[in-house]
Amino acid sequence: MSKNQRTLVKKVVFQTQFFFRKFPALPYIGKWLLISIIIGALVGSASAGFLQSLEWVTNFRESHLWLIALLPVAGFLIGLIYYYWGKDVEAGNNLLIDTIHEPKGIIPFKMAPFVYLGTIATHFFGGSAGREGTALQMAAAIADQLSKPFKLDKSERRILIIAAIAAGFGSVFGTPLAGAVFGLEVFLIGRIRYNALFPAFASAILADWVTNLWNVKHTHYHIDFIPKLEFLPILYSILAGIAFGICAAAFSRIIHWTGSIFKSKIKYPPLRPVAGGIIIALAVLFMGTTRYIGLGVPVILESFEKQLPLYDFALKMIFTIITLSAGFKGGEVTPLFFIGATLGSALSLFIPLPFGLLAGMGFVAVFAGATNTPLACMLMGIELFGAECGIYIAIACVVSYLLSGHNSIYTKQKIGEAKNRRYESQQDRSISDFL
Repeated sequence: MSKNQRTLVKKVVFQTQFFFRKFPALPYIGKWLLISIIIGALVGSASAGFLQSLEWVTNFRESHLWLIALLPVAGFLIGLIYYYWGKDVEAGNNLLIDTIHEPKGIIPFKMAPFVYLGTIATHFFGGSAGREGTALQMAAAIADQLSKPFKLDKSERRILIIAAIAAGFGSVFGTPLAGAVFGLEVFLIGRIRYNALFPAFASAILADWVTNLWNVKHTHYHIDFIPKLEFLPILYSILAGIAFGICAAAFSRIIHWTGSIFKSKIKYPPLRPVAGGIIIALAVLFMGTTRYIGLGVPVILESFEKQLPLYDFALKMIFTIITLSAGFKGGEVTPLFFIGATLGSALSLFIPLPFGLLAGMGFVAVFAGATNTPLACMLMGIELFGAECGIYIAIACVVSYLLSGHNSIYTKQKIGEAKNRRYESQQDRSISDFL
């Protein structure tokens, strides 16, 4: 190499170093943009396939209701798979949260196909479950395989899992902004990890975009009338938020209690979903309706169109708690949407607000209280229902979040900052303690 060439190389190196010193964020942005693009493409495609599969199995089941009689058999097979081959991924969403708190081994890729097959079987044969758990677990299992190729350390792996959760949530519900904040908010009550802000938003937006490229349609909701912001509507919103918070706390506590009952009474794990499947199948036969199984999206839409009876939310809660506590796969979030929306619609019997608005408030507020993610739920409400109802949505989410205490559907969720000093000094003696 000639002297001139060496001088030129040194000059280029110096200018490059100077450029990156002047703009130190660029290497970070470039690295995580690349990772986010990969996550967005893979998770968005996985969510699209999952959503299409769910639509197909739901339609097929509703046309062949005799399949519900086989729910105990499906439960036994799901239980066998997880007992003999999936113990290391059985914790589900709690494993993801644990990995964020303390990254250890790479999340096994088998989590993705296991939870996918388990969820599809649950819905195909008539269990009451959601889709969020599956989307998050598939996303995290796929994304964590990037840890070794990109040589990510523990801190970077935390960011990776947060971005994956954001991508899975945002793409499966069509709410990328809420998905991003959910990923940042869900693992630690009261705090947000801001160093994951860019990867979370980039991954969620890209994953949602890829899902849409596959022509997967998300459910659209509409609130007909939103009252003018005045004292009485605000007061009524607070009262509704109290009801939603109590409902969220009750759901979280009862589902954990029911799960412990199944574990203590049935020692062989594969038999737990058999027992749960028998209960669900007999309940459907006795009631003569499939209204409370599956995702329940038609009933959610119905709650925005007319006033529903009070028992709808209670029955969905019972069906979902039995299904998931017994060991079937899926998620709690879409059932929580159902529970919140139908409860809100029914509350219009007592609270003089439009049932559509109350349904939308309950849709996100019960979810906010059960997962301790009020900011994500506010954004979800705005993304799904429009900014016009934003203040009412925010009131309901905040009140529900505060009234639900530190209860959560995710047992590995930790308290980063207590909701108030009373919680810090009195071991969460909230209203939910008296449920």
